[in-house]
Amino acid sequence: MSTTTTQTQVVVIGAGQAGLAVAYYLRRFELDPGVDFLVYDRGPSTGGAWQHRWDALKLGSAHHVTDLPGMAELGLSFETADRSLPARDIVAGYYRRYEEHFGLDVRRPVAVSSVFDRGADLVVQHSEGETITRMVVNASGTWGSPFIPYYPGMGDFAGRHVHTSTYRSAQEFAGQSVVVVGGGTSAIGFLLELEGVASSLAWATRRPVEFRDESELTIEGGVAAVAQQDAAARAGKALPSIVSGTGVPRTRRIAAGVERGLLKERPMFTRIEERAVVWPDGTRTPADAIIWATGFRPELRHLAPLRLREKAGGLTVASGASWQDPRIFLAGYGPQASTIGANRAGRVIARQIMAQL
Repeated sequence: MSTTTTQTQVVVIGAGQAGLAVAYYLRRFELDPGVDFLVYDRGPSTGGAWQHRWDALKLGSAHHVTDLPGMAELGLSFETADRSLPARDIVAGYYRRYEEHFGLDVRRPVAVSSVFDRGADLVVQHSEGETITRMVVNASGTWGSPFIPYYPGMGDFAGRHVHTSTYRSAQEFAGQSVVVVGGGTSAIGFLLELEGVASSLAWATRRPVEFRDESELTIEGGVAAVAQQDAAARAGKALPSIVSGTGVPRTRRIAAGVERGLLKERPMFTRIEERAVVWPDGTRTPADAIIWATGFRPELRHLAPLRLREKAGGLTVASGASWQDPRIFLAGYGPQASTIGANRAGRVIARQIMAQL
């Protein structure tokens, strides 16, 4: 492994939507990719977290991807993409062309292990050595930090615990009794894919699912979700889930699933046994596998040496910048945690960086 030391003005960690949006605007502000700023991405290929998504996931109103800034220049748009193809292939292909067209010089696979303070500079340690820089944009997202809540008996379960991040295909569960946990679009997608493949299905959620009559996320719903995220980020609190602010759009496919009784959730089970889950009323449902569509947490372990985390559980962030250290920017965090706000955040963060250079 190389242990080289490099130096630059800005390091961007992550080349998903948020990281590429920041890189695009830095280049527009006439910083030189690969010289004035470096983009490190640990993924083996382009596409950010989308390259790891499961086989059957397609682009659509329930899984929406916003175009990157400047993408129209390439004649590309996710709005007109072929929705019969796997979403991961479309996103990876579009992002590859985007990086090449704008010459963003993304370095991959480069895994960042830590960022620490060295007086006037920051040091980014990674799999190729270390980079000394004035500012860091963390755009590492959440895919590398899956969240599975604890329930009594989890360790006694003889079946499979599967998280969204490791789900690949419905065929893995053919003929099995499956319990799906989670109230978002991923959980619903799993249930729809597993119908007719699994021998039985049950759906458990912490709170009742709020189906919205709109078939796509409305502007009002997006604004509400962003406001919730922004309030939590400004207060240094743990971030709420996006779906808690937006609800679930009632697409035709989802509406049909509700009508035929497939998409009917139950309150969370109270414990897990060797071959079953136990509901609050004491009844049991056999289970060969539990799919935890319970989301992710921001991946921030590499920032731990900077001690940015607050007692309330989160980072205090406003307009994309850390209140604890103004040299650290959080792209894709808080109000930018989904495609709703990532592009605008890229422009805001890039402007703040230019003001400090």
